Amino acid sequence: MDATAWAQIWAQVALVIFLAVIFYLKVPNMITKSLDERAAKIAGELNAAKQLRDDAQALLTEYQQKRKEAEAEAAAIVAAAKREAEVIAAEAKQKTADYVARRTALSEQKIKNAETEAVNAVRAAAVDLAVAAAEKLIAGSVDSRISGGLFNDAVSQVKSRLN
Repeated sequence: MDATAWAQIWAQVALVIFLAVIFYLKVPNMITKSLDERAAKIAGELNAAKQLRDDAQALLTEYQQKRKEAEAEAAAIVAAAKREAEVIAAEAKQKTADYVARRTALSEQKIKNAETEAVNAVRAAAVDLAVAAAEKLIAGSVDSRISGGLFNDAVSQVKSRLN
């Protein structure tokens, strides 16, 4: 046998001894246990990540629902404000129309009163003028005793007709 054969034999013996020591110290069980622990840890992390993802999805859905509700509420508020503004505008228009009607009626009443006062003033001036003219005519043609009686009579008739 040559040196390479002996080296090959000793290498195989050392390999068998090495494998026997590894199995004696239960290294494959330790490796398997370590790999199992690592696999369990990874599975736990995956489950936790899945749970976090599900929670995030639930929160997203909840916030989207709240956003939709808020948008609907805002739309309802805007619609109510528009209706209220229309009611206020209609009330203001009606109040303005009523105010104009009252002011017009008041102005017409003042015009009628002014017309009545002007007619009465013209009548009074005409009566005064007629009385003065009649007095002058009667004074010239009638004596003072008769003229005083006629004058008093005329004045009382004019007063009774005007009142």
